[in-house]
Amino acid sequence: MASTRALFVSSILIVAFLGYLYADSLVFLFKRWFGSEDYSHGLFVPLISGFLIWNSRHHLAEHATGKSWWGLAVIGIGLVLYVVGELSTLFLVLHVSLWIVVVGLAMTLIGIRGTKVIAFPLGYLLTAIPLPTFLYANLSSQLQLWSSSLGVWWLQLVGVMAFREGNVIDLGPVQLQVVEACSGIRYLLPLVSLALLCAYLFKDKMWKRVVLILSALPISIVINGFRIGMIGVLVELYGKGAAEGFYHLFEGWVIFMVSLGLLVLEMAWLGRLGTEEPRKSLREHLNWRIPEVEPIATDGVSTLPNRIFSPGPAYLCSVALFAPCALLGTLLMDRGERPPSRAAFVDFPMEINGWRGQPFPLEQRYIDVLRFDDYVLADYRSSAQHQVNFYAAYYRSQRKGQSAHSPQSCLPGGGWEIASLTQTELPVSDPSMQPLRANRAVIQKGDQKQIVLYWFKQRERNLTNEYLVKIYLLWDAFSRQRTDGALVRLAAPVNPGESESTVDQRLQEFAIVVEGELTRFVPD
Repeated sequence: MASTRALFVSSILIVAFLGYLYADSLVFLFKRWFGSEDYSHGLFVPLISGFLIWNSRHHLAEHATGKSWWGLAVIGIGLVLYVVGELSTLFLVLHVSLWIVVVGLAMTLIGIRGTKVIAFPLGYLLTAIPLPTFLYANLSSQLQLWSSSLGVWWLQLVGVMAFREGNVIDLGPVQLQVVEACSGIRYLLPLVSLALLCAYLFKDKMWKRVVLILSALPISIVINGFRIGMIGVLVELYGKGAAEGFYHLFEGWVIFMVSLGLLVLEMAWLGRLGTEEPRKSLREHLNWRIPEVEPIATDGVSTLPNRIFSPGPAYLCSVALFAPCALLGTLLMDRGERPPSRAAFVDFPMEINGWRGQPFPLEQRYIDVLRFDDYVLADYRSSAQHQVNFYAAYYRSQRKGQSAHSPQSCLPGGGWEIASLTQTELPVSDPSMQPLRANRAVIQKGDQKQIVLYWFKQRERNLTNEYLVKIYLLWDAFSRQRTDGALVRLAAPVNPGESESTVDQRLQEFAIVVEGELTRFVPD
């Protein structure tokens, strides 16, 4: 009874400390689960993991024979990652940090052998974590193009005239844009999660389980391409309304159920593959029941609860470990920063060395997503044909959910796709300074082409790599109490008759002009 009370009290304290430390990341996680159809499956993942652990409780009782002080070391690693995630503004690091802490707590409570018993349920929790923004955007963009190509192939197969420009399907009088929501990623992520679960429950050879997991990607792509083709046929027959509203949502649910059905059929086929045993039913092939060990009883009373849930000193010591970390978390969240004074972008000159600019506002929906503190967006011209679009977004303090976003995640769209992405050196106004490095993206939409240059101005550094941006954020937050910075982007169209080298020269000339003015607005 005393051990149960100690477990209850210590667990309440641990949950309170973790809730305080990870409040922002948990809010972000629940918003993604409830607000994004791509991650709506994440809400069920902890429930499934809990059920799998409960179903293994008797097996666990046989192996939870000791507590492990190594769990405190694992918790320590998780808390170090917490500090890294807070200072580098990466929610992904914070989510992984929380998962590592949970694993460490399991080790202190049920030991290393007991933790191995529930290794899959613990690992399965990772499927509920949203992908990092840049990885999600790149994957979604690629899926859009694959799904668009397959959709056009399906349409042409049934005799409907259709052509593709990037992620836009041209049906003649009607054009269908395969937006991010139709990329198929909202089928892929839950299907991969289900495939992992099925592979765990599928009691067969390891290579069959691996094939089952890997097949989730082609199944989701092919089925989503078929769905887009089906929408195109419906639009051809009944008009554009067939691609919107209830029909669009209903088609999505049907396609997901078809994908799940294909996964189950694949399991049945893999169960029969390479076996000489007599043919069995699908239910016999799929061993859904996890083996259990009967609870050990003494005088008719089960000892299962005491064997698993008697907290040892390692688990109780974790409470003492979280207390100073909660104080550290408060200091990190309330830390002050000292960005230098700067001029507001509203005063950015609209006439520079023969370039005349015309500013225009950014749509509110983009402002809400990007969450910058100041920005400038303008079209500059040196002549009627020579135009450069200039955009810079300044962040006074780059914290979780408020930091410079890579244009690589938003350049594709509206039929545009990235044809190439390289790095280039730009000249600077002061010959004694090092050349400015920038990312160079060529984007295309049919016969149209644009060249985009962008870089991250982070304090006195000009960076092209997002990972380096996060590393320097971490370092400067510690050493200088500064995380201010900006994203700078230049874009110019390749006009008919122009070569890419001509446009590159135009962008380089404008970069020299802008670089001389930019330091007043984004200080070193």
